Amino acid sequence: MNALLVTEYIGIASAALSGFLFGVKKGCDWLGIFIAALLTALGGGILRDMLVGRPVYSFTHYMPVSIVLTMFVLAIVLKLHTRREKLESTFLFIMTDAIDVVSFSIVGAMIALQFDYNIYGVILLAFCNGVGGGILRDVLLNEVPWFFRTGLYGTISMGVGLVYFFMALAGLGHIVWIMILFTLGVAFRLLAYYRQWHLPRLE
Repeated sequence: MNALLVTEYIGIASAALSGFLFGVKKGCDWLGIFIAALLTALGGGILRDMLVGRPVYSFTHYMPVSIVLTMFVLAIVLKLHTRREKLESTFLFIMTDAIDVVSFSIVGAMIALQFDYNIYGVILLAFCNGVGGGILRDVLLNEVPWFFRTGLYGTISMGVGLVYFFMALAGLGHIVWIMILFTLGVAFRLLAYYRQWHLPRLE
């Protein structure tokens, strides 16, 4: 299994769990919770594949949806659906959200480079892959998109894409370097959230 698939599968599993928790918070029924998990986990990848003009990976391979189904069942077995406290304050949601945005951003940057995108295309595709699923989930459930109101969410997604672009130029595409970028990205996202960092606002 190559670095791209490892990174994407980590993101799908984490995003499915955060989507499950979000559906629970919104009081959805089982189908609604599953759709929230599915959109969060696969929405960004679907948008990415549409932008690069390739068949949607999630619907031409069995693993992505299988991971979502597995995480859905696992969350039920662990009785995570009994948690209805304020979602944004739970470490489980914040951590899974940080993991999926960083991993999906790396995958988006990888795919962009495979299709010979320039630096702007790499950053844009990293952003779309990183936050696209969360946006689709939030819009469907009538919520202000998460990346609009939390510390450096979209900024970190684009930053990860930018760093990976230069890593690839330097020949640092090995799984070890990707995992280092992944770890640093997740740590920075958690730090930004808990320190409440954000971009300057226009007065």
